[in-house]
Amino acid sequence: MRVDPFYVTNLVSALDRTQGTEQALTNQLSSGIRFSSIGDDPVSAGRNVLLLNQIQKDDSFTQSSSLVTGQLQVADSALGSVVTQLTQAISLATSANNGTMNASDVQSIGSQISGILSEVESLANSSYQGQYIFAGGQTTTTPFTTLATTSPAVTTYNGDNDVNYLHTPNGQKIQLNVPGDQIFLGSTSVFGVLNSLVADYASGTVNTAQATQDTQALTSALNTVSQQRVTIDNSMTQLTAASGAITTEKTQLSAAQTDLMQADLATVATQLSLSKTQETALESVISQLGAGSLFDKL
Repeated sequence: MRVDPFYVTNLVSALDRTQGTEQALTNQLSSGIRFSSIGDDPVSAGRNVLLLNQIQKDDSFTQSSSLVTGQLQVADSALGSVVTQLTQAISLATSANNGTMNASDVQSIGSQISGILSEVESLANSSYQGQYIFAGGQTTTTPFTTLATTSPAVTTYNGDNDVNYLHTPNGQKIQLNVPGDQIFLGSTSVFGVLNSLVADYASGTVNTAQATQDTQALTSALNTVSQQRVTIDNSMTQLTAASGAITTEKTQLSAAQTDLMQADLATVATQLSLSKTQETALESVISQLGAGSLFDKL
């Protein structure tokens, strides 16, 4: 009878493989994780890397979203206050234009509008975490400065036209800012009109035609501010929706990763029992062969 000269060697190799399998199964039982290296399951390991990458992108977006949400809220609040201030200025100017006030009252109106101008400029120079929110990309530069040596005074924009966006992991682009010149120096300049109204009432004598024209212009400027505020509000709505979607996606990805990585303990226990049985059988055969020559056993 022809005998395989590598019979014992093959048995020992089979025993080594069985013991390796047994160790891997034991590790799965103790850790609850199905594989610990790429070699254990290359396909699943690759899928796990993809899941981890997407989860990390979602985490990064969530962190960025939290920061820019605060910025958008500050911008929205500032513009809301600007709307209130401009509405008050229009009311004051309308009163001054009706021709019933004396010079002192008219000058008082001018002083109040001057105070509103200062407040609006302060709001236009609002910052969030040390960054000016209406300066475009020039976030470290004060957006608006006023030169009061002329009459009417002149307010200058020192920022730029850069618009910043936040990109979601799913490819959506959300606008994060509106440059200050688009809000306050649009087709009708908020600051230009306010400065003109202050000059209109400075002497106490009202040029009704000019003051009425400036008041109407301020109404137009107010509408521009309100329209630009809608852009900020829309961004906040989009950001809230995107954050909710990303949170849901991350939950689903984490669940998929758990399913991928988690060992089926009942199945592993059964496989481990079978592996131990196979190990015992192989050890028995090898032991018997060691007691005599292979020819004695045949």
